[in-house]
Amino acid sequence: MPTPHHALVGPAADGPAPRSILRVLKARIKHQQLQCEFTEQRTDQAPPRIFALTCQEIVHPDLLAHLAQLVPRLCLLCEQLRETPDFWPDDDPGPLPDHLTPFTVTGFTLGGGGSGVTLLGQRQLAGGKLLNLTSPYVAFDQELEPYAYAGLLETAVQAAVAEVEEALRGKCTAGSQLDLFEPAAGFTALDEPFVPLIPMPAHA
Repeated sequence: MPTPHHALVGPAADGPAPRSILRVLKARIKHQQLQCEFTEQRTDQAPPRIFALTCQEIVHPDLLAHLAQLVPRLCLLCEQLRETPDFWPDDDPGPLPDHLTPFTVTGFTLGGGGSGVTLLGQRQLAGGKLLNLTSPYVAFDQELEPYAYAGLLETAVQAAVAEVEEALRGKCTAGSQLDLFEPAAGFTALDEPFVPLIPMPAHA
């Protein structure tokens, strides 16, 4: 769902901040950086512009914590683990139980205008290699979706989306960025907190 008007994506300019509306489409963590596809509207009436962006700073721990809360959902949706009486972690944020530690949620793709999600993640195998995982698409409408936890999944995803939007507005690990002499793939500007926005053609 679109957010209310906030400051434009990227570094703050002098004077009052312009306002815009963001809608996250895809988000992924790679090499401790946020990679995101999203739309931005400068006004309610303006047509949305689609962008792909890679943040140069290291992601904030709050975003990683919200993605970690999606790990049990990924495990069930991908049929990696079975739900047992001690399957779910405690409500208090903290380290995941041992049976969930081999798994990581690395991102998500929103579909249907934000009415459903596909989770992306990995499982570390015994030999040290990583197994990439992609969940089936889950609609948040519980009348259409047989997944019993669709409502709880929506709540967790929207919390992660909110953190992604905060990252697009500039929230990151304070004073941390990757080595400027060894930029990650996709960087085109070394002296700015964000790579210049790259317009993408709208999807059919």
